[in-house]
Amino acid sequence: MSLERAVLAGGCFWGMQDLIRKMPGVDRTRVGYTGGDVPNATYRNHGTHAEGIEIWFDPARISYRQLLEFFFQIHDPTTVNRQGNDLGTSYRSAIYYVNEAQKAVALDTIADVDASGLWPGKVVTEVEPVGDFWVAEENHQDYLEKHPNGYTCHFARPDWVLPKRADAAE
Repeated sequence: MSLERAVLAGGCFWGMQDLIRKMPGVDRTRVGYTGGDVPNATYRNHGTHAEGIEIWFDPARISYRQLLEFFFQIHDPTTVNRQGNDLGTSYRSAIYYVNEAQKAVALDTIADVDASGLWPGKVVTEVEPVGDFWVAEENHQDYLEKHPNGYTCHFARPDWVLPKRADAAE
């Protein structure tokens, strides 16, 4: 099995990790800080980094497009620097692509989300090349498994599902 890596940011990393890890084809996840300016970022000192999730997935079982479609279903990609009650650049929506193929899929998916009219506004998700990913402290890893009633602003929105594309090879 050959795994691929994806790095996404969509608000508080606890909720994203809890939902994405359960997807068939996702091998493992970890939360951390990415897309910013502070080396060795931590919860107390992460500068302009976003709270992100690193995902290792089996592309034979789940495509990058499928991951992104679910990502857009579990957070609001139309709010700038905000998810639920969480405000600030740490909670921005971003896709950090690891290669040009991922960039193309990200831009295509965003265009389809915008064209669908299902979301409450236009997508503000940043699409940037992946940079350093600073792994978050242990108490943040698998947080909602350790604290099942812990805070999250992530949930599946059944009305935010893109229609299947005729040309989809998934």
